[in-house]
Amino acid sequence: MISKRIFAFIAAAWLSIGISAARPDEGMWLPMLLKQLNESEMQKKGMKLSAEDIYSVNQSSLKDAIVSFGGFCTGEMISPEGLLLTNHHCGYGQIQQHSSVENDYLTKGFWAMDKSQELPNPGLTATFIVRMEDVTKQILAGTDAAKTEAEREAIIQKNMATVGKAATAGTHYGAVIRPFFYGNEYYMYVTETFKDIRLVGAPPSSIGKFGGDTDNWMWPRHTGDFSLFRIYAGPNNEPAEYSPNNKPYKPKHHLPISLSGIKQNDFTMVFGFPGRTNEYLTSDAIEEIYNVSNPAKIKIRTTRLNVLDKDMKASDAVRIQYAAKHASIANAWKKWQGENRGLRKANTIEKKKELERQFANWINADAARKQQYGNLMAEFEKNYKALDGITISRDYIMEAANGVELIRYASGFAKLQQLIESKAPQAEINAEADKLERAAAGYFKDYNAPTDQKVFVALMGLYYNDLDKKLLPAAVRTAGEKNKGDFSKLASDIYSKTSLTSEAGVKKLLADVKAGKTNVLAKDPAFELANNINEHYRTQVLPTYTAVNDNLNLLYRTYMTGLRAMQQDKKFYPDANSTLRVAYGKVEPYEPLDGVTYNYYTTLEGIMEKAAMPGVEDYVIPEKLRELYEKKDYGPYGMNGEMPVAFISSNHTTGGNSGSPVINANGQLIGTNFDRNWEGTMSDIAYNPDQVRNISVDARYMLFIVDKFAGAGHLVKEMTLVTDDTSGLPQVDSRKKAEPAKELSEKEKRKAEKAAKKAKKKAKEAAEVN
Repeated sequence: MISKRIFAFIAAAWLSIGISAARPDEGMWLPMLLKQLNESEMQKKGMKLSAEDIYSVNQSSLKDAIVSFGGFCTGEMISPEGLLLTNHHCGYGQIQQHSSVENDYLTKGFWAMDKSQELPNPGLTATFIVRMEDVTKQILAGTDAAKTEAEREAIIQKNMATVGKAATAGTHYGAVIRPFFYGNEYYMYVTETFKDIRLVGAPPSSIGKFGGDTDNWMWPRHTGDFSLFRIYAGPNNEPAEYSPNNKPYKPKHHLPISLSGIKQNDFTMVFGFPGRTNEYLTSDAIEEIYNVSNPAKIKIRTTRLNVLDKDMKASDAVRIQYAAKHASIANAWKKWQGENRGLRKANTIEKKKELERQFANWINADAARKQQYGNLMAEFEKNYKALDGITISRDYIMEAANGVELIRYASGFAKLQQLIESKAPQAEINAEADKLERAAAGYFKDYNAPTDQKVFVALMGLYYNDLDKKLLPAAVRTAGEKNKGDFSKLASDIYSKTSLTSEAGVKKLLADVKAGKTNVLAKDPAFELANNINEHYRTQVLPTYTAVNDNLNLLYRTYMTGLRAMQQDKKFYPDANSTLRVAYGKVEPYEPLDGVTYNYYTTLEGIMEKAAMPGVEDYVIPEKLRELYEKKDYGPYGMNGEMPVAFISSNHTTGGNSGSPVINANGQLIGTNFDRNWEGTMSDIAYNPDQVRNISVDARYMLFIVDKFAGAGHLVKEMTLVTDDTSGLPQVDSRKKAEPAKELSEKEKRKAEKAAKKAKKKAKEAAEVN
């Protein structure tokens, strides 16, 4: 029988949220500032580490186990042999690239049974942070003399280049310098980037993506969202291009994995590379997002996904080609829906207006503040009004026009056409043509022209019919008027005549270009349309958009200065910008609405309950997983007769935190972050700790899948498994007298398995009695 609570969970996720008083779990904090800003509070919440244990430039610390995975996710070192853990959805593109109809790793999973079977991934990187440094003074040197924002930015860019070059001279390191608080402060991250990253293991999508779009951004969750890679290094354990002679990287620190599990109110810390947040936006900005931008983008992506869904279900080849694309499109689509829902339910716009009223009162109480900030809020309003028609135009170009792969691909030939028109040397034209030809094979591996043609008809129809006609590019407006908003004929003409829908067609076009034919690209119908749309964007949208946003950046810089002066007792954290951050909170449930409480963890039992729901493709499971459940064959990874799967905690996360380790009070890995709850997706704009939860796959479920399901126990053997309160620090800390991490022995593993079997027998006997 299917549990009623599963239905209650799914139904409740769509209902309204009750908001109560917030606690101080908010924030994405700079690791180098933890000592002065956060250490005391973190320890009061239960953390047994020091700030130096988390981030240090003088000794090995937790930061040395954290990597930026590909620049879009986070990963963590979990063995002394360079084994890297991240999310399944972070490694999805690589898994897809290695998949074919014959070797469908997306469906069946992939496990390298020894290092010789690990698969290289050209272009994939893993970046460590060597150290951080406050370089505000150096970067802002000379900017007081700038008369315009453009002049100021030019000085800053020059200073960045100088400071970054000096920091890395004579080393193989890189340097990333980013603005914080809208350019009030600057920090430099010195980095070490590895380029030989190999795929080691990935569960089948029925585990790694269990729940699919149905459960995306939702809780309760039952997704084994993890994949395993390995970093390889050249001589001296340093970065090197791929070579079969490279050896597994030996990290300065790897995270021990706790088998003790979690309980409510346990301290948690997420360490990773969050992408983008905008926590200090004004009410005008949020109104634009809520009323204009999000609704438009949701509508466009709904239309696009409907087309892709139909074609992917009709063809395995198309399903594999578009698997990663579909997941990417759907991810933001659902997030925007939850974001709007959360903004509305939390009354965010009105709360922002109240803050702005307080700010105005603070300004008016002092003549000097009136001089500095008096016109600030009026200028915000003026600039956001200037975006009327601009924001919606930009959204439709980015989402509708460029949602058509042919238009987006054709736009990539613009540089070649510019070289032809400027009569550049033929050698320069040929070099650009060669570059495009090399990229073509990879592009067309995951492209299906008939599917894209259907997307074209649907999205261009939306573009024409939804916008004021004066906001449309001439080519779109003319075609729409000619065919009464139906773009089927135009699609048929373009897709039958263009050279840009196949690798062979592209090669023929580029051969003609290299042969000196100057008009073949300009006359291609797909390029003509893309060029017209892009010209409209460059001349009618981008100038205003850029000018207004330059103004807004200056206004926000001033606003942040004012807010920090007004709220001097508040600890401010900078918006996320893909730099290394720490977020901390605790394991805890939450109440999405009156009378409903979501538990803080899920188990394999819930997977079976969902799998029993008829007709839900996202809930199909592998037969072996069902067998392990029925036998309760959980090895040492289960607890009290249950197999934990996922849990929630109150850490402030966002995109880019996917794959981030969730670390307990002792510095041990307890889970891998992969999502937020739908009620909390608005946390990129405004945080509500009573509702915001990050969702993580339990480390014990990862181990269970690797060992018991995949039979890849050799990977578990290279990890460090610990129990109880053993330290997760990279070395014995003389200040704490911490014991080194205790690895679970084979005897202890057998003992745990025996205990699990005994518990299973008792449960069976009790069931027979009942």
